[in-house]
Amino acid sequence: MTTQIEEYIAHHKLFSKKSKVLVGLSGGPDSMALIHILMQLGYDCIAAHCNFHLRGTDSNNDAAFVDTWCRKNDIPLFIIEFDTYEYASTKKISIEMAARELRYNWFEELRIEKGADVIGIAHHKDDSVETILINLIRGTGIKGLTGIPLINKHIVRPLLAISRREIMEYLSVNQVPYVTDHTNEEELYTRNILRLKVLPIFEKINPSVKNSIINTANNLKEVEKIYNRYIIEAIEIVMQDNLIDIAKLLHTHSPQSVLFEILSPLGYTPSVIEDIASNLDSIPGKIYLADNYRLLKDRDYLVISENKSEKQEDRYNEFHIYPDSNHLESPIELTFKTEKYTPQFEIVRKKGILQCDIDKLSFPLTLRRWRKGDWFVPFGMKGKKKISDFFTDNKFTMFEKEETWVLLSGDDIVWIVNHRSDNRFRITEATKSVYTISFAKQS
Repeated sequence: MTTQIEEYIAHHKLFSKKSKVLVGLSGGPDSMALIHILMQLGYDCIAAHCNFHLRGTDSNNDAAFVDTWCRKNDIPLFIIEFDTYEYASTKKISIEMAARELRYNWFEELRIEKGADVIGIAHHKDDSVETILINLIRGTGIKGLTGIPLINKHIVRPLLAISRREIMEYLSVNQVPYVTDHTNEEELYTRNILRLKVLPIFEKINPSVKNSIINTANNLKEVEKIYNRYIIEAIEIVMQDNLIDIAKLLHTHSPQSVLFEILSPLGYTPSVIEDIASNLDSIPGKIYLADNYRLLKDRDYLVISENKSEKQEDRYNEFHIYPDSNHLESPIELTFKTEKYTPQFEIVRKKGILQCDIDKLSFPLTLRRWRKGDWFVPFGMKGKKKISDFFTDNKFTMFEKEETWVLLSGDDIVWIVNHRSDNRFRITEATKSVYTISFAKQS
């Protein structure tokens, strides 16, 4: 098996004989097999062990075992301890996800610190099969059916070509010690149920079911290359910033697939994405929520925005701007400048810049969200207009309305920020000084 792994590493160019490999060493059979094989092949290895404190004294015993074995075999070992429960609580994620984040973040930090070229992880063929089935059960795109990736940035998995049974045989023949995590035998986790209950049933139907699943996954990896190329091109056509053009989306070969690749990374589930795809021709106004995002079905677009909880000060408070102000960072970023007006003065005609007669302003100016009943006199016009009508005329989405700020002089609106100025404050031949406000970005 050692020769098989050596050829596998070389064939897939995981790393070279000169590479320094940081091995994630739990002390379990898989990681012990990996580091022992790499040692036999002459690779320069260092080991990293995470104590997540999830299994009482067993966690400490695992760390002690790994430390003793590495000292005996003259392998540099680095151990870190995590309060996994606290991390999971703070991040509001599962214990499993917390351990994963902590582990891989530290591995990468340690890799850089110790000058390692790659991080060796001991996932094997059975792990990949279980991952495919888990993704299939939960609902997934094509990528979820391709198994555990062989290479992911600096992470490499040299054992993906061999099975759990082959690993156990190697450990027995070579008398390599290991520790046993008894939680792997408890039917509390989906992966354990699949391994202990489901896969044995599949093997009764087809003894080679694991190889069949892996072969299918390998075929899908090739299909994925074609799929990804089309999806990238389609997304470039249908999406601009946070807007998905519905008409262009409907002209793609598979609108639902394009939506899946756009929305699943944002936390939308397959069932919700299917619902969105089936309602592209429906009336506007429906909102679809994910944990951190909102999607609005508008007239011509699907509009994506972050699902931020409205800050009290943003919605109801007012922010004041004084004559000596030159910069405002929050709630939006604005810069201010006063210049003498001459016949040669260059007037900038951009939505993000307001230029007005400073003598027509009453300081302090007030910045706030627009409110129902607000009106202004649009630049170039004489009659007043409700801001709500301005929104309708310019086809503002609900999200754009929510993000709109207005600048006031007294009770009069000077500027719908980044959209339209008020005609009453325009520059005229009688203007002596120009007050320029530049909108930078939302904070």
